[in-house]
Amino acid sequence: MKDEEKFTYESLQDAGTIGKYLQTLIEGFEKGNIVLKSDEGEFMLHPNDMITFTVRAKKKNEKTKLALKMSWKDLDNANNSFSIKA
Repeated sequence: MKDEEKFTYESLQDAGTIGKYLQTLIEGFEKGNIVLKSDEGEFMLHPNDMITFTVRAKKKNEKTKLALKMSWKDLDNANNSFSIKA
């Protein structure tokens, strides 16, 4: 796996469409599998049970911004130096 892979998508959407995207993300987190697709390609994520969740909101003049950030360590790449064998 590469050291860094990125996926970016930005567009103007109505609130109903954003709600559908958020619902799909909820389902993906519950299943442990999220697939992001655009014309640029496909990006697969495998969130585990322990996720750092950050919410940021900002208002400046007439512009409002809400940022949701979720991050986790990939289990395949985690440093698992402890083991027990019989």
